[in-house]
Amino acid sequence: MLISEFARVTGLTRDTVRFYARLGLLQPKTNGKGGRHPYSVFTDEDIQAAEMIRIAQSLGMSLKEIAAFTEERLKGHLTNKRRVEIMSAQLVGLEAKATELQLMISYVRAKIDWLSLGEQGQQPDFGSYARGRSQATGDRIVKPPQAIR
Repeated sequence: MLISEFARVTGLTRDTVRFYARLGLLQPKTNGKGGRHPYSVFTDEDIQAAEMIRIAQSLGMSLKEIAAFTEERLKGHLTNKRRVEIMSAQLVGLEAKATELQLMISYVRAKIDWLSLGEQGQQPDFGSYARGRSQATGDRIVKPPQAIR
């Protein structure tokens, strides 16, 4: 299939498809038509690669990491042990994000309760939630945007 049909099937824009091809994430074949700029032809394997890219991004991987992962896979160097290493690293990152989100949710709930009760009592302080995050994950404290305070 040509790029327009591939873009439609995968839900990607043509520019994104071209960008992924330049990065080596997609490896379309050429059909010899189109003169100096031959047409790219995409297969079902490319559709699977696009889905893998989408999944990897949703797991928090950068395109650079995905490109390295793809290169390892194409060279046949992607063992099960290596896959476990990659996925374990992503799991650590996702768990840290989940902890951070849970603390943000707790802050927003406390702020809603405080506002709903007519701003009585001590206003929830995002800094205390950030410090809770710091203690829970060992990360440095991240200051909230001014709009949240």
